[in-house]
Amino acid sequence: MLRALSNILRLIGKEMRSIGGDPVMLALVVYSFTAMIYLVSNDASTEVRDLAVAIVDEDHSQLSLRLAEAIRPPQFQAPVQIRADEVDEALDQGRFIFVLDIPPNFEADLMARRQPELSLQVDATAMAQAGNGATDLGGIIASEITSFMTGGTEAEGAPIDVVIRTWFNPNLETSWFGSVMQVMNSITMLTLILAGAALIREREHGTVEHLLVMPVSAAEIVLSKILSSGLVIVAAAALSLLIVVQWALGVPVSGSVPLFLFGAGIYTVAIASLGILLSTFSTSMGQFSLLVIPVMVVLNLLSGGMTPLESMPDWLRLVMRLLTPSPHFVVFAQGVLFRGAGMITVWPELLALAALGTAYFALSLTQFRRVLLRS
Repeated sequence: MLRALSNILRLIGKEMRSIGGDPVMLALVVYSFTAMIYLVSNDASTEVRDLAVAIVDEDHSQLSLRLAEAIRPPQFQAPVQIRADEVDEALDQGRFIFVLDIPPNFEADLMARRQPELSLQVDATAMAQAGNGATDLGGIIASEITSFMTGGTEAEGAPIDVVIRTWFNPNLETSWFGSVMQVMNSITMLTLILAGAALIREREHGTVEHLLVMPVSAAEIVLSKILSSGLVIVAAAALSLLIVVQWALGVPVSGSVPLFLFGAGIYTVAIASLGILLSTFSTSMGQFSLLVIPVMVVLNLLSGGMTPLESMPDWLRLVMRLLTPSPHFVVFAQGVLFRGAGMITVWPELLALAALGTAYFALSLTQFRRVLLRS
C-alpha cells in the first residue's frame, strides 16, 4: 500500500512538471479562469442597461412629459426628443434602440376613454436587449399611465396584492449568475482537456512503454493523471473564485468555498476519468479534440446551468442524471455558492458524483489496459 502511494505521488510530481513545462496549456488555464470569466460575466450581458431611447412627442401634454421623465437610468439613457421625420434615419444609423411615438391629443383621448395607441419602434439588431428592453419599457409606460389615470392610488376592488421578493440575487444581476456558471464550465472543459492530453502526450512521445517497464501498475498511472489534473483545476478554480468572482466582479458567495472545492475535487475525478476514457480511443491530439468538442458541448448545455433541467424532456433529464456528472455538480454548486447550502443538503449530489466518478474510473482503467495489451 505504501509503495503504491509512493508511486502515485512520484507520478503526480512528473505530471505536474509536464503541465508546468507546457506554456500553451498553462496560458489556457490562466485565461479560462481569469479573462474569459470576467468578459463573459461582465461584458457579454443581455440585461437591460443604458439603452438609447428617443421620443417623438406630438402631444406636448402633462402625461407625455411624465412618460419621458419615467424613462431614466440605469436601464435606459435619458430620452432624446426628435421629430417624426427623423425616426427612420436615426434607426438606420443605430443611434437609438427604441423610438416612442406619442400621437397628438393622446392625453385628451385617454381621458375621454377613446383608447388611443402609442407606437414603440424597436431596432431588434441586438435581439436579446431589444426584447428585454421592450418588455421593461412597456411596463414603465403602462405603470405611469395607470398612475396618471388613478391619481396615484391603487385600483379599487383589487382582490390580492402581489409582492415579489427576489432571493439570492435581489438586483437580478446577470454577472452574479454568469460568473459562477462560467467557473463551473471552465472546470469541465479544462479537466477534460488536461487529463486526456496527459495520456495522449505519453502515447505520442512513446513514453507509456517506459512507464510499463517500471514497477508501477496501470491503475497508478491512470490515477496519477487524474489527480494531477484535478489538483491544478481545483487550485485554479479557488483562485478564480477569490480574485475574479469575488474581488474583480464583486459577486458575493453565500456558502462555504471549502465545501464547494471539496465537491469540485470529486467532480474533477469523474470528468478527468472521462477525459482519460476518451483519450484511449484516440491516437493523436487532433482525434482527441474531435471527440472532446461534442462531449463538452453536451455536458455544458444539458447540465442545467444554462437552461433548467425541468425544461428538458423527461427521458433526456433522466439520461443526463444517470450517465453524466455535470447536472449533479450544477445542483451542488448552485446550492452551495448561491443559497449557502451545507453538507446535510447537498450530500445526495456528492454521493452521485462519487458513484459516477468511480464508474468512469473503472471504465477508463479497463480501456487503458486494453490499449496497452493491443500495443
